[in-house]
Amino acid sequence: MDYAFLKVTAGAIATFALYSILFKENSFYRFFEHVFLGLAAGYSMVAIWQDTLYENWWLKMFGQPATATATEVAGYWPYALLVPIGLMGYFVFSKKNNWMSRIPIGILLGLWSGQQITNWWRTFGPQILGSMKPIIPNDFSRFTVPAQSVRDASGALTPLPPDQLEIIQNTVYPSVAISNVVFLVTLLSAMSYFIFSYEVKGKFMTGLNTVGRWMLMMGFGAIFGNTVMARFALVIDRMAYVFIEWGQQNLLRVLGGG
Repeated sequence: MDYAFLKVTAGAIATFALYSILFKENSFYRFFEHVFLGLAAGYSMVAIWQDTLYENWWLKMFGQPATATATEVAGYWPYALLVPIGLMGYFVFSKKNNWMSRIPIGILLGLWSGQQITNWWRTFGPQILGSMKPIIPNDFSRFTVPAQSVRDASGALTPLPPDQLEIIQNTVYPSVAISNVVFLVTLLSAMSYFIFSYEVKGKFMTGLNTVGRWMLMMGFGAIFGNTVMARFALVIDRMAYVFIEWGQQNLLRVLGGG
């Protein structure tokens, strides 16, 4: 039995089943949807153990195994206390003792809330600092940014020395200043669109609000367009699987075509 053929055939059938939803809701689609969800659930359980629990809990509790390059590390046994705390969450199914399920929830919410403060700054801090761009040029010797790499004798591109790259990156050329002005206008106009504390009046604020609305529409349009292209890339990949891996390599062989 050709198991390779059966594997790719099962993948092709599953592909047709999942895309059959484009025609209408049907039992063929629902069956493979449940198969996919079951496989995803099983894979997630294995992934949670291998990628999270085993590395971040089990090895820390029992210690790292001895290897050729490292000696065995003693375990940190207080990690065992996480087991009863985690099991308390299942008391949510008990009418009498369901209050115990709130203990791990409260612990998780407390730890998560404190962690999110750091995560918030790590995510948005660089964006806030990056929005502070200079808009006045400090070098009028050229309009655009010079090339940051040169061609050697063989024709290959080699980057400039680090000191020259630092000078170029810290220099505000006229083209950079214009780009920064466009960026700041976009940022301020988009932020002005979300002013809801008071009524926006005046020609300047109204015009800035309108510009922000157009900027947001262009940004959302780019995001939606990128989403559509991602969906097309997925369809192209699945169709290539069906027509190349399954059709040309296996179906023609079965039918005697090669």
